[in-house]
Amino acid sequence: MKVKRIAHVAIAQEGPKAAHTLLTELLGIPYMGNDRVDREGVDTHFFEVGESALEILEPLGADTPVGKYLAKRGPGLHHIALEVEGLDAFVAHLKAAGIRLLSDEPTLGAHGKRIIFIHPKSAGGVLLELCEEVEGRK
Repeated sequence: MKVKRIAHVAIAQEGPKAAHTLLTELLGIPYMGNDRVDREGVDTHFFEVGESALEILEPLGADTPVGKYLAKRGPGLHHIALEVEGLDAFVAHLKAAGIRLLSDEPTLGAHGKRIIFIHPKSAGGVLLELCEEVEGRK
């Protein structure tokens, strides 16, 4: 059980165009591509920043989690993702400690990573994502 690094910082926006212009054209940050996560109702757009990334979250509709987030809070920081080893052990450890998670078990997220979110009320007001590479996928 180990936290390896900050995997990405996610920003919720209606669309990636403005972020793409700022990040790639003005700041020179390489675009890594996108991935649709239908289960979460979101298109993800990744930009490489060293060993981490910025992720732009684009909702697939107003009734999706990110769509509802944007309607309530507007565009901005959505979550911070930590890449871990031993995700299942972390989940058991957090549950035993009374930490509130947004789901009972990890699910598949962008790029086929296993993910689970820690509720902001258990993480100082910040939504935290724990993610783990799936063996054989990168």
